[in-house]
Amino acid sequence: MKGLAVIFTVAIDGPAAAGKGTIGRAVAARFGFAHLDTGLLYRAVGAKGGDPVAAAVGLVPADLERGDLRSLEAGQAASRVAVIPQVRAALVEFQRRFARSEGGAVLDGRDIGTVICPEAEVKLYVTASAEVRAHRRWLEVGGDAGRVLAEVKERDARDMGRSDAPLRAAEDAVVIDTSEMSVDEAVARAISLVAERMEGAR
Repeated sequence: MKGLAVIFTVAIDGPAAAGKGTIGRAVAARFGFAHLDTGLLYRAVGAKGGDPVAAAVGLVPADLERGDLRSLEAGQAASRVAVIPQVRAALVEFQRRFARSEGGAVLDGRDIGTVICPEAEVKLYVTASAEVRAHRRWLEVGGDAGRVLAEVKERDARDMGRSDAPLRAAEDAVVIDTSEMSVDEAVARAISLVAERMEGAR
């Protein structure tokens, strides 16, 4: 592959708090790939303000580096713009361009392997039991543990039950269940899978 631009896409899907973001960042760092947390896209469009369609069409990677994208306000703005079909279409194109950019790319989200990048060289579905994921989320945010579990289950039902691009593992995805894995074990498993596929693509 010397002298050739590397175009290699790693698609990582899975429910909230399964560890896909952590794994995605680690895989990108290990192989020198660009990383895209697709959950930030709608937040970035909402945070830009103005016409949401224009914001989505004009979105650039630097827009995803704003410090306020994890805020409650950005989340609410994301919900408002996510229902606009033209916004969704523009962000699908953004993700597909990013995925095939030179140098390799890792994208994590809900529908990367099934809708955005069905031709990705590697597809991973990172999951864990609802109880384990709720405990992880509770360690982050605190509050009532029972309420956090209920919210995780509600989010799962919403993501898996929606008619447009429901959350599910692609048929050819490798499932990594992190329920009883340490972060290091899960990352090592993902890196091993990517390295294997890259070797096979040479």
